[in-house]
Amino acid sequence: MSDPVLAKPSGDCCLKCFPHEGTPSGEFISIAEVKTYIARPPSPAQENRIIFYFPDVWGIDIFVNGQLLCDYYASQGFLVLGIDYFRGDSVQRHRKSRSDNTTDPDFDYEAWKAKHTAFAVAAVPKWIGAVKARFGTPETKYAAVGYCFGAPYVMDTLSESSSTACVGAFGHPAFLNESHFSKCSRPLFLSCAETDHTFSREARHRAEELLTARKATFHIQLFSGVEHGFALRGDMADAYQRFTKEESASSIVRWFNHFM
Repeated sequence: MSDPVLAKPSGDCCLKCFPHEGTPSGEFISIAEVKTYIARPPSPAQENRIIFYFPDVWGIDIFVNGQLLCDYYASQGFLVLGIDYFRGDSVQRHRKSRSDNTTDPDFDYEAWKAKHTAFAVAAVPKWIGAVKARFGTPETKYAAVGYCFGAPYVMDTLSESSSTACVGAFGHPAFLNESHFSKCSRPLFLSCAETDHTFSREARHRAEELLTARKATFHIQLFSGVEHGFALRGDMADAYQRFTKEESASSIVRWFNHFM
């Protein structure tokens, strides 16, 4: 049966990044033999609400932007766990900034995506199970958030065949098919950019049709004047880009708070 692509694979635009400034407060641990960034909430009593964080191609191992975003979610009252499914080989090892083409001029992006996608597809379910066994209790509630490369793993946790997360969100997604939306059975927040090479206006409207037909609970947030990557890799020296990045994250927090 045909399953049309809605959000295309990560493209060259995903190699562009404005590094953010700050000092991450989390730490790294090993879960299911995978390096994992953990950011804790202000109170141990808040650790019964867990966020699975699925990174974009810039990863989490040395990517300050992603670590700071996890720290923000934790500061709002969640235990946040970010998986390094790139195993120390994130795009930042090959590209340092938006304009860098010299760090690894022979970087084979297509081979890199194929290699790490194969690993992530197999590793993520085991990692989720290990997180739940280590940190969960019968009262624990789970949410999932992902960016670009991480979007399909969010959708997997929300599918009709999964009992993993009670709510999810993604920003500027990649690697999504129609079935991800037609099988979505839990509340979904879509944070989107006007200009997106992976998730076009037509694809966004089709996703809306599929979610509506399923009678799913969802909200689509759309920012004009920004492009794919705005919620994680935008220029924080630009006041509007900073606003959209921060509004995306705070909106996701409010969505999670409502359904958790």
